Amino acid sequence: MKIRFSVGCLIGMAINLSSPCFIQAEEYLYSIGFGLEFSSGRYGGEIRTDSVYAPLTVTVSPTDRLGFSLEVPLVYQSNGNVVSAIAKGDLRGSRTMMRPAPGAGGMPGSGSGTGAMAGPGGGGSGHGSGISSSTGQPEKGLGDITLKLGYLLLPERFSSPQLRTTVFVKFPTADEDRYLGTGEFDEGVAVEVSKWFGDWNPFAEAGYVLQGRSERFALKNYLAYNAGFGYQVSGNFRPLLLVKGGTSPAEGVGGLLEARVKLKYQTTRSIGMEGYLAKGLTTDSPDYGAGVTVYHDF
Repeated sequence: MKIRFSVGCLIGMAINLSSPCFIQAEEYLYSIGFGLEFSSGRYGGEIRTDSVYAPLTVTVSPTDRLGFSLEVPLVYQSNGNVVSAIAKGDLRGSRTMMRPAPGAGGMPGSGSGTGAMAGPGGGGSGHGSGISSSTGQPEKGLGDITLKLGYLLLPERFSSPQLRTTVFVKFPTADEDRYLGTGEFDEGVAVEVSKWFGDWNPFAEAGYVLQGRSERFALKNYLAYNAGFGYQVSGNFRPLLLVKGGTSPAEGVGGLLEARVKLKYQTTRSIGMEGYLAKGLTTDSPDYGAGVTVYHDF
């Protein structure tokens, strides 16, 4: 494994805290969040794969513009047919899952299959791929740890939108031999733009992910994106509609796209939660998914 990122490019960046969030959340220096996400799909094959992604996220925001985030996930897969790797293309807890590269030292009996990527929406996501395998055993364990840093380039003003940039590094802490990760460092950068029009809040984000070189998996660099809008029903409740997707993250894997309905609810000034339901729109995306996150600011 080779570290292919520059520490210098990370300094001065801040975390993307999620798709548009409550303004009062920026008053707090620290935040701790726990999420639980589920996705399921056949991904063009005959075998259904269920995935669970449970990240613990710690955020530090020393200024209104600058912040840092560390995400430590636990991963479960219902069989050994896929490998998941954190790939923060949308920088919202997204994941990619792909089959071993043709001719590489992959799983016994691996053959046809597809892959997918999951991602945010402010909160997270899961995708997967199904491939033929003679094992079919469930896999679980520590996932890949991700460090995110970002910076608010342009605060929202009357005539201009908010512009935020984020960079991330994925550390290969997941067990490669158990196909819970690729065993490679990934890096990426994303830019998000959002603007309030009364109670309406449209937003869009695009990012590019540089995946590590692997002899086992035919990984590719890819573009991840999401876009949608939210509506502030009340001071502490906001529903959102969005689509998220990406280009092919690996050889033999098609484009990824899913639609999401998301709800954000601030129970108190320091405690909030959000949940989503997802529906895959392409073969290589999960058939469906759901997730919930609870966070505490202090």
